[in-house]
Amino acid sequence: MNAYKTYITITDPKQVVLSDLPFQAGQKVEVIILAEDNQRATLAAELKKLFKEIQATHADHPLTEEEIAAEIEAYRQGE
Repeated sequence: MNAYKTYITITDPKQVVLSDLPFQAGQKVEVIILAEDNQRATLAAELKKLFKEIQATHADHPLTEEEIAAEIEAYRQGE
């Protein structure tokens, strides 16, 4: 199966118009329509994944309250 990918912007939600396609007249094709992801939702999902990875990193050696306080103080002092 050959694949052809193109992008269009929907101007009329009742129809999709594709032009200049590399297919023969009468050729049967499968059409799959995928909407562009909402960038904000994608970024939120990536951030959640990052938080889980960070939590897993410290699962075997969790930070103590003293270590957290020291890191906060160092950040406040610009270190």
